[in-house]
Amino acid sequence: MAQLLRRINSGAFSEYINSLKRFHTQSVRYSQQLNEQPANRPHLPVMAEEVLKYMKPSAGETFVDMTFGAGGHTTKLLESAQDIKIFALDRDPVAYNYAKGLADKYPDQIVPLLGRFSELPELLKEHRVKANSIDGFLFDFGCSSMQFDIAERGFSISKNGPLDMRMDGFRCPDQPTAADVLARADVIDLERILKIYGEEKQYKKIARAIHDARFMFKKLETTSELAELVNSVLLEDYRTDQLGRFSHKATKTFQALRIFVNNELNEINYGILIAQQYLKISGRLITISFHSLEDTIIKRHLTGHVTENVANTQPLKFSNYDKCFNEEEVAVVTSSPWMMLHKHVLTPSFDEIDNNPRSRSAKFRAAIKVK
Repeated sequence: MAQLLRRINSGAFSEYINSLKRFHTQSVRYSQQLNEQPANRPHLPVMAEEVLKYMKPSAGETFVDMTFGAGGHTTKLLESAQDIKIFALDRDPVAYNYAKGLADKYPDQIVPLLGRFSELPELLKEHRVKANSIDGFLFDFGCSSMQFDIAERGFSISKNGPLDMRMDGFRCPDQPTAADVLARADVIDLERILKIYGEEKQYKKIARAIHDARFMFKKLETTSELAELVNSVLLEDYRTDQLGRFSHKATKTFQALRIFVNNELNEINYGILIAQQYLKISGRLITISFHSLEDTIIKRHLTGHVTENVANTQPLKFSNYDKCFNEEEVAVVTSSPWMMLHKHVLTPSFDEIDNNPRSRSAKFRAAIKVK
C-alpha cells in the first residue's frame, strides 16, 4: 500500500487541479463554508444522551473531542457542566473554523486543534498537557454530515463533484485524492482496496471495470462518473440498507476509497492508543462507530487483543492453530487496560433513527481506563 501511495503522489496533484476548474462555482460554496459558523448549519449529534450518561462530565474536568465536526457533542458537554475544558480536534479545516467560533462563545473552555489523531501528541505538547491528565475522550468516527453535504468534497454519491474525498480538504495538497487512486492503482491494488476497506463482494468486477475505463474513454474524475460505472457493472444487483431502503450499488466502493485515501483505520488505531496514554485512571473512553471495520478495531483494543500496539487482524482463536495456552498465558494475552461500562454494544433508539436516519448504523461503546 505504501508503494501505491508513492506512485499516486508522483505528479498527481498538478494533474488533478485541472479537473477542478469546471467546479469553480462549487468551490466558491466550499470557501463560503470555511467562513460559516455551526449555528448556521443544522447538525444532530449521534447518541448525544448516551454520551452525557456515560461521560458524566463534572465541573473542572478536561475532555478531548477527537472528532469535533460541527461541535454537536462538544456543545452538549459544555451545557451539562460548568467550567469544563474541551480540546476540540478535527482534521477538517471547516470543522476547525467551527471550533474557533465556539471558542469565542465559551472563552477559556474550548481549545481548537487542527490535525489528525496521530498528530494529537504534538498538538497537546504545545499546551503542556501531560500523560494521565485527561478525564474523557470522545470519538465519533466516519464522515460528517457537512462533508457529505458539500458536493466538491467528493464524499457523496448523490451530489456530483470531483472525486476528492480528502477529510483534510486542501490542508495537505500532496495527499492523493480518490481520482488519483483510480487513475494510478493497478487491478490488484484496486481489488484489495475494495475488498478490505469496502467489504465489497463484487470487488473483482468493479476493479476490472475501473481499470479498463482508463483505456476505453477517460480518467474517472467525478462522483457521478464513478457511481454510474459501478452501477453499470452491477446491473442485476439490488441492495438495501438496514432500514430496508434502496442503497446505491457504489456505496461500498465510495466507502473503500474514502477509508484508503484518509488512512482511517490506522488513524483509529493511533487514536485509541493515544487516548489510553493521556487518560487518567478511571478516565472515560466513548466511541461511536458506523461500520464493522471501525468497530472491530475498537473491540479488539477494549478486549486487549492488541499486538505491538496494533489491533490484531484476525480473532485470537485463529491466530495460531498449533499453540495451546495455559491459564497464565491466557491471562496475559487477554489482559486489557479497559473495563466496559455496559454489557452489550448500544445502538440508537427508533425515535433517534426517525429524527436522524444517518444514525441508523451507529454502534456506541463506553469504557473506563483501569490501568
